[in-house]
Amino acid sequence: MINIFEVTETNKMIEKENLDVRTITLGISLLDCIDSDLKKLNDNIYNKITTVAKDLVQTGAEIEKEFGIPIVNKRISVTPIALVGGAACKTSEDFATIAETLDKAAKQVGVNLIGGYSALVSKGMTKADELLIRSIPQALSTTERVCSSVNLGSSKIGINMDAVRLMGEIILQTAEATKENDSLGCMKLVVFCNAPDDNPFMAGAFHGVTEADAVINVGVSGPGVVKTALEKVRGENFEVLCETIKKTAFKVTRVGQLVAQEASKKLGIPFGIVDLSLAPTPAIGDSVADILCEIGLEYAGAPGTTAALALLNDQVKKGGVMASSYVGGLSGAFIPVSEDQGMIDAVTAGALTIEKLEAMTCVCSVGLDMLAIPGDTKASTISGIIADEMAIGMVNQKTTAVRVIPAIGKGVGEKVEFGGLFGYAPIMPVNPYSCEAFVNRGGRIPAPIHSFKN
Repeated sequence: MINIFEVTETNKMIEKENLDVRTITLGISLLDCIDSDLKKLNDNIYNKITTVAKDLVQTGAEIEKEFGIPIVNKRISVTPIALVGGAACKTSEDFATIAETLDKAAKQVGVNLIGGYSALVSKGMTKADELLIRSIPQALSTTERVCSSVNLGSSKIGINMDAVRLMGEIILQTAEATKENDSLGCMKLVVFCNAPDDNPFMAGAFHGVTEADAVINVGVSGPGVVKTALEKVRGENFEVLCETIKKTAFKVTRVGQLVAQEASKKLGIPFGIVDLSLAPTPAIGDSVADILCEIGLEYAGAPGTTAALALLNDQVKKGGVMASSYVGGLSGAFIPVSEDQGMIDAVTAGALTIEKLEAMTCVCSVGLDMLAIPGDTKASTISGIIADEMAIGMVNQKTTAVRVIPAIGKGVGEKVEFGGLFGYAPIMPVNPYSCEAFVNRGGRIPAPIHSFKN
């Protein structure tokens, strides 16, 4: 159903408006690699990844050349490693060897990032889950391309507060372990509520146990395209505004569908989903915050921001689902601070705070994302921030996430620098009041009453 004429229609978007396919992510199941012998397990993992993904990067380059569509990243996601390593790993150090194997395999096949150094602990932690979580600082400080995620809660189960408390400590330890590089290890670590099995975007991607042996997921991004389209209807009413966003999202998603189908055909691997997420970059004109300003706000964070973001997110999804039968993953607007120049400007101007970002999370995909905070922030405070975000996801039956970066040795008014796609972030103030007694209660926050839909 997709032809070259549709690609031609999007040429201007690609050349002038920063439209890109942000990632082709190849999901690979490692369940058949499980072994009680650690060396054998690592060998199995390396061999499986380097075999299944051997043509991924070349295929992406061929599609770029054939259709003129930029594909920014080629990535891999794997089965959550806490599940794969449980039989062989008796210590956190054992798990860290798997991270090194993943990194080695990623370099061998040439992908940018590999996700799935993960644990799913929304109700409780197995011994393997806890060992993997405690190994994260070592794993992320000794590898380049490995990304880690932990799912801490869900709408059906509730929030595992023991794991929330532990992750506050782990995030600080990861920051400390990578402090020489502005604590960039935390850039590759995200915690979720309601994590989807098929998300192609890092750091949260993993290959869910409900997935096939291998699958192709594509993530498309086009905030610059949406902003340019809205410039043409400046001053029009909300009906015109919504129709414009919807039609633009349709076209952007069709590009993703084309790339996904081509990659699937060339690699002989089933197509999974297209994730239409307005994921910004530090490039001028490629900003979700700029879209909000085009809708009518002086800065992202001004009164009306949550309503404008809700409108944007909903229309993007409505346009996307008309363009592809398999829209999945997160699919919405990302509002990372460090990766979006408009968000950085809003923070610098004092228009945007952590509390406002938290409110915005109620209506978008990932709210507290790439957020730099002072390095002396307490672990319990980080856990409290995480708990608030998990509660939003649990009650609203949506995916929410936290990717926060305690900048060791730095404070409010300074900034952290990551470069490239990840940009830089001004360090934001954190509420100074303690939540330690709350976080330390232990146990689980139960699921809300509307979770009982059996």
